Amino acid sequence: MEWLALLLFGMVCLVLMLGYPVAFSLAGTSLLFAWVSAYFGYFDLAYLRALPSRLFGIMTNQTLLAVPLFVFMGVMLEKSRVAEQLLGAMAGLFGRYRAGLAVSVILVGMLMAASTGIVGATVVTMGLLSLPAMLKHGYQPALATGTICATGTLGQIIPPSIALVLLGDVLSSAYQQAQLDMGIFSPESVSVGDLFVGAIIPGLLLVLLYLAYVLAIGLFKPQAMGQSPETEQAPGQNKLMLLKALLPPLLLMLIVLGSILAGVATPTEAAGVGAVGALLLAMAYQQLSIARLKDVMQSTTRITSMVFLILIGASVFSLVFRGLGGEELIEQVFSGLPGGVFTAVLLVMLVIFLLGFILDFIEITFVVVPIVAPVLLAMGVDPVWLGIMIAVNLQTSFLTPPFGFALFYLRGVAPASIKTSDMYRGIVPFILIQLLLLVLMAIWPQLITWLPDQLYG
Repeated sequence: MEWLALLLFGMVCLVLMLGYPVAFSLAGTSLLFAWVSAYFGYFDLAYLRALPSRLFGIMTNQTLLAVPLFVFMGVMLEKSRVAEQLLGAMAGLFGRYRAGLAVSVILVGMLMAASTGIVGATVVTMGLLSLPAMLKHGYQPALATGTICATGTLGQIIPPSIALVLLGDVLSSAYQQAQLDMGIFSPESVSVGDLFVGAIIPGLLLVLLYLAYVLAIGLFKPQAMGQSPETEQAPGQNKLMLLKALLPPLLLMLIVLGSILAGVATPTEAAGVGAVGALLLAMAYQQLSIARLKDVMQSTTRITSMVFLILIGASVFSLVFRGLGGEELIEQVFSGLPGGVFTAVLLVMLVIFLLGFILDFIEITFVVVPIVAPVLLAMGVDPVWLGIMIAVNLQTSFLTPPFGFALFYLRGVAPASIKTSDMYRGIVPFILIQLLLLVLMAIWPQLITWLPDQLYG
């Protein structure tokens, strides 16, 4: 019976690869397996009686309330020309130096990631704004597209990230389940705020590694970045422009993250502050109108509905998977692996990396993580460390050819003159950088766990 669970998982992946809607593929395939298996006596339909309580739990989950608020904040900032003004100011300040435009793109991408938390929006926005400028100043297409793709995915790891909000909710349930399975009936909890704090040092380290790479290219291979200065504006004017463009979104980011880190607000409450702050910024930039507000709210509703519909489908899948004995099979496989915890974590990371080619982070978070996380956490893996490792791993898979989502996003807005092979070639160094970060976090878990320990004990 347990192998039916793996067959269910494989069939879900196959249906998704055929292009059917994710939520309906999860729920429909799972229900079909449940009914067929019940007919032959391999599944107890009583498992499905837990579905109404699960759906009610989703509706009343205060943590998930942060999702539409952060989405609203990100979409509003995307449409209020914050990135455009930041990029112009940064390019004016650093453009007089070799690799200045690439440095500007990375820094603006970092700030956009910390402000919006939406990978696709950041990649498309940076592609539309910075790619023409980089090509105009003589950047090789491979370097320009690689820098933009890699920078756009920073929204996956730098808080407040939608991915971390969803991962935090899933890992919280998995951590409590793992402790109950271990006989601990007063379980500890892990929160979205813990993941936000744990992601700060790895996120900043990744930005520094990106900056080191483009600066090294500027030093040792300057022909890849053209020969002419990238801007000739006066330094004083540049600094004033930078201050005006940088201060409002930076202040918003500090309020949102600072309130979480200080323990003054929960992530959901901070998301509400961020949504109001983004609205005020749009008004300050004179970019708010009834039509734009309507567009932002429609985009927010569409994205949020997609997330929650997938979560409902994933709830059906997890119930059927558990009823078919899938969790026991995963536990047996992991416990029988040579090398114990190390091999189990390595296997999970490899599977998530490969699934990142065909599934979005939402599907992986709701489908794969609930299956493997309770077993790994019961083996003694730190939940915050596991969450950040998964987030960086997914970020890496989103960049990896030929199926990387970030590459598809940029391909959609890049000029036809840029070859897809150039994009593939340009992203390889950044993939290696992210793999290096994964190795560093595996060797020194303190890169993730030190700051949460210091703040929350």
